[in-house]
Amino acid sequence: MKVGLIDDHDIMALAVEAVVAQVDGLEFVGSAGTVAELLLSWPDIDIAVLDLRLADGSSPVANVDRLNAVGIRAVILTSGESPYLMRAVAKCPIMGLVRKSAPSEVLEETLRNIAADDVALSTEWAAVMDSDPDLASAGLSPQEERVLAQFAQGVKAQTVGYDLAIAKNTVDDYVRRIRAKYAAIGRPAHTKIDLYQRAVEDGILPSSLLPNTP
Repeated sequence: MKVGLIDDHDIMALAVEAVVAQVDGLEFVGSAGTVAELLLSWPDIDIAVLDLRLADGSSPVANVDRLNAVGIRAVILTSGESPYLMRAVAKCPIMGLVRKSAPSEVLEETLRNIAADDVALSTEWAAVMDSDPDLASAGLSPQEERVLAQFAQGVKAQTVGYDLAIAKNTVDDYVRRIRAKYAAIGRPAHTKIDLYQRAVEDGILPSSLLPNTP
């Protein structure tokens, strides 16, 4: 069975290749930064080890769906920085969920189970599935996510409107709806810092960014 990696960091390819080499019947073919790049280079792989958050900002749920659609089984690698995204992807038809900080034996055992046609229910995956939904989804629309991504970083409403080709008043309406949706699920966002935190929690913004203004 052929295994590929989807991750932004070259060093991860070395680590995953070393792990795959320990499992009989598996062959590491290479790595790519996106699902599209991996499928273009190795469309016939059997297993994809997928980073939860990629630099292209793609949805991990959509990435898993795309892999499954062409018969590729997905194993999620995560740093655990977004509990909401972990919960979302744990509900997808994945074959395992492994923290990057876990010993290499955890990924090795996960891949070994997949090679034996067993679902690799790791302790981490089980914990995610059993955890309380304290980061419930706000159900933001794509446009609301686009508004939030800019506004939460301190971009003025007028500039957000210009970039998205909508009126400033419309941006203000979107922000009010966004705040109302978060408040309705017990995740209030009264300030821009709150909005930024919600955007990071939900994978709309990377955790490495800092808002420009409070």
